[in-house]
Amino acid sequence: MPLFYQHNINQETKLGIWHIEEPESFFLQKVPLKRDVTHPFKRLQHLAGRYLLCYLFPEFPVEEIRVADTRQPFLASEKFHFSISHCGNYAAAIVSTNSRVGVDIELITPRIERLAPKFLNEEEVHFFNEDYGLFLEQWGLRGRVFQEFLTLIWNAKEAIFKWYGRGELDFRKHMKLEGNIHLDGDWIKLPFVFQKSKSIHLSVEGRIFEEQSLTLAWLLT
Repeated sequence: MPLFYQHNINQETKLGIWHIEEPESFFLQKVPLKRDVTHPFKRLQHLAGRYLLCYLFPEFPVEEIRVADTRQPFLASEKFHFSISHCGNYAAAIVSTNSRVGVDIELITPRIERLAPKFLNEEEVHFFNEDYGLFLEQWGLRGRVFQEFLTLIWNAKEAIFKWYGRGELDFRKHMKLEGNIHLDGDWIKLPFVFQKSKSIHLSVEGRIFEEQSLTLAWLLT
């Protein structure tokens, strides 16, 4: 069974990553396909993400999932709060019975350096190009490690976007890395301030799976 990774955050919240190797028929045994997803691979990702919700919490009412105008899935009953992400052959999900949550996974590729100006604000650009960038160059780590951490920041902002769930966010203006990044075992702690109608301080947890060229970020409040 290709459950690649599971993290039981607390008694009410679980996170998992599924490595998709099965055909559609495997997922359709437990997951109804209600959306008109025509592309075969996207349909497989869609099914795997919902299957993972049921794997983490067997009582999850996957048939009751609705999709908001912002394209974010939700349960009208709010019995569970959840977030789903897909990339390549992986699907991730976080589920909680009592907390708002967000999750995102991304594959690490050189393309992230071209995308960075779209999601990094001025202070973050300075940090990555000057402070952190110079440190990496000093140790000969500029390429791969630089891309990993850029991807992780994109992860974190995507997870915040899903946590918020109402759309209409500017990734440079409304989500700002604030303070130092801390390493805590396998986890990387990313302090953010979310500024929409008011300022909210958020702690995003990130992790890099180097062998799979995969990054993960999640948060709950």
